[in-house]
Amino acid sequence: MSAPDGLLVVDKPAGWTSHDVVGRTRRLAATKKVGHAGTLDPMATGVLVLGIGRATRLLGHLSLTDKAYDATIRLGATTVTDDAQGDVVTTVDASGVTDAAVAAVLATLTGAIEQVPSSVSAVKVDGKRSYARVRAGETVELTPRSVTVSRFEVLARRGDELDVAVECTSGTYVRALARDLGAALGVGGHLTALRRTRVGPFSLDRARTLEQLAEAPSPEQLPVVPLDAAVAASFPRRELTDDEAVDLSYGKKLAPTGAPGTVGAFSPQGRCIALVEDSGGAARASVVFAPAGS
Repeated sequence: MSAPDGLLVVDKPAGWTSHDVVGRTRRLAATKKVGHAGTLDPMATGVLVLGIGRATRLLGHLSLTDKAYDATIRLGATTVTDDAQGDVVTTVDASGVTDAAVAAVLATLTGAIEQVPSSVSAVKVDGKRSYARVRAGETVELTPRSVTVSRFEVLARRGDELDVAVECTSGTYVRALARDLGAALGVGGHLTALRRTRVGPFSLDRARTLEQLAEAPSPEQLPVVPLDAAVAASFPRRELTDDEAVDLSYGKKLAPTGAPGTVGAFSPQGRCIALVEDSGGAARASVVFAPAGS
């Protein structure tokens, strides 16, 4: 037997790629149908949300949600990758940077901002990942993108190192925030540690390490958040009649929900039939999980 359909929240270890974690989980869950929402760099740790079975259809929608991080930024040095894994390009004495100066720049990097992703990001340029082009020796210039940083706050300072908390929309690069903070201060900066503490409603208190997951007696006993519960926790809810559940499960449009974004549509029996979005004056299914009554 394989693990049930749903979400598994993993505390990713340092040094592992997100794909490494998916591969390990496929063995633990006894199924190849495992994917992840929101890639974490190998140096990063923390919340990695995995979808199992039919819940893999949720992942593209979960990746649009907000995220939270704890990070450490070192001022006074820039690197090729904007983090500690890249070669140092420049070093500057940052001892004269005051807390007030840091706070002033943080304010400019909070709210709705235009951010240029790190050149070693996974952003595609003419169909090829930016980081692959950089590693091939190409010079890559990425265009700015609109992101929202709702929190960028210093928790502690140790000389040139800043421990910070970041809350932001998906698509925000914390490495780029470190780079831009250092640049604005005139001394450069890069990320030395990153831990994701939350993806949407799923936080570290629900996450389990791979070692803990390996202790499950069987795949069916992995701590999977069931599909229905995962949708209910992640999206606004619309209650359907029996007739609406049947119509929706077979691709028919319904009256609009009146809610912005994605909504989980549930049958009278509590089963999530689909994710729906208003478009063209009607609610249309963007993902159908199963025919009503199945």
